[in-house]
Amino acid sequence: MESTRVDRWLWSVRLAKTRSDAAAACRGGHVRVNDKPAKPATPVRIGDTVRARMRDTTRIVEVTQVIDKRVGAPEAVRCYVDNTPAPRPETAIPVARRARGTGRPTKRERRVLDAWQRSLRERP
Repeated sequence: MESTRVDRWLWSVRLAKTRSDAAAACRGGHVRVNDKPAKPATPVRIGDTVRARMRDTTRIVEVTQVIDKRVGAPEAVRCYVDNTPAPRPETAIPVARRARGTGRPTKRERRVLDAWQRSLRERP
């Protein structure tokens, strides 16, 4: 097989949960093949680059094998090379924790906590 529909390929390599989800993503403009917007019936060939935004994540994959039937996850991974960049690490702001059973902070403790949180937010 030299080519197949992009919606079928996305479903068969498990990038989309259902084929209708893959088709809806194509119709919504969330799938691009070789940097061109793709309709559900756009053909996919070996060597093509597919960019798909599924479940709030953009995946960039290169097609290494064309399949049109859903296969197991270990086999599906062999059908593409994942070129998706690593997600940016989220910078977590430390949260002030109080010892269990100490109750609500007093007015003075609240002022100290607010000053500490302000200093964390103002840091570059």
